[in-house]
Amino acid sequence: MTSQSTLPAQATTMPGQLHPAAGDDARIDAYLPAATVQNHAANLLSLDNGDLLCAWFGGTQEGVPDISIYLSRLAKGSSTWTDPVRLSEDPTRSEQNPVLFAAPDGKLWLVYTAQLSGHQNTSIVRRRISADHGRTWGPIDTLFGKPGTFVRQPLVVAPDGAWLCPVFLCRVAPGERWSGNDDISVVMRSTDHGESWIGHEVPGSVGCVHMNIQPLLDGSLLALFRSRWADRIHVSRSSDGRTWSEPQPLDLPNNNSSIQFAALANGHLGLVFNNSSAAQSTGRRASLYDDIEDSEDSGTLATQAASARGTAFWGAPRAPMTLAVSTDGGRTWPIARNLETGDGYCMTNNSTDKLNREFSYPSIVQSADGRLHIAYTYFRQRIKYVCVTEDWATALATI
Repeated sequence: MTSQSTLPAQATTMPGQLHPAAGDDARIDAYLPAATVQNHAANLLSLDNGDLLCAWFGGTQEGVPDISIYLSRLAKGSSTWTDPVRLSEDPTRSEQNPVLFAAPDGKLWLVYTAQLSGHQNTSIVRRRISADHGRTWGPIDTLFGKPGTFVRQPLVVAPDGAWLCPVFLCRVAPGERWSGNDDISVVMRSTDHGESWIGHEVPGSVGCVHMNIQPLLDGSLLALFRSRWADRIHVSRSSDGRTWSEPQPLDLPNNNSSIQFAALANGHLGLVFNNSSAAQSTGRRASLYDDIEDSEDSGTLATQAASARGTAFWGAPRAPMTLAVSTDGGRTWPIARNLETGDGYCMTNNSTDKLNREFSYPSIVQSADGRLHIAYTYFRQRIKYVCVTEDWATALATI
């Protein structure tokens, strides 16, 4: 058994408070207040009123039905993130992967998944809407009811005005336990402000998930993907949001953990990711939920069969956490600097005993003043917030 993973003192002595990073006055850090033992999968949104929102999921452990969605706010001019507010309430499902979307009509959407235990093939996608910048919320409803539908990345408005919601489908054969071997990406597209949706499958996307779409200045759409094979970040392009090229590997590693990038105001792209892959792994987990799967099905489900691409790789270290910049539309990423370093141990999701040491599931947005706001999981115990500029990445590039 590994030793306990100790949080930095600031996480408990000054929760939510902005402070200069140790030895780096050009960087601002904060550890968001936590209401639960485990905290994971942050997503940020910069509001037009200057506030910054961060949503994530928290509870005992991913896959346990006490996992719910939480939201914290950094109000414009404030130096402290607020205590988290719980925004989901299903005691029978693990509610995960919140996404925040500022719709063109001024309303704010919260979209998230809800699954039974560790069975991602049972997930549905739920939604709440706020008309006051997330201070109060309307009722919970179902956005996508097809079992196995998952979200992680933000909705975007395409140049033609259509709303695009990237999802991935967690597919299994009857009697199998999900482990991610046959997941594919689909773009849900709406031309009536989210009232109805048509799905467009990304060709050749088996194992390419967490599709992250951003419009580019030339009017095209770029998507980056997490890889179930823990090899490389993959890329796809589209001119209309309906037809996508088959994902191809970039010269950037991926460890079968989430990534996120943002299109910056100057046309550059900012990407936050784990600069590692299965090649750096000395161990392998059976699945994402192997901590709890014995109790969830009592051995009645079979191991998921390999797809034509093989079996998903779990357990590759989730570190370092790196910020990279592209100046050529995502073709190359020559500028990179580490935000966090460590061994990234993630062979267990156990937060109660503080056994996990991953930095993972980053989110990045740019505010109107040009600053980059980043949030990510710290040891599955806290959400860490970092604020830098693009120049910060250039000042001390690591690759």
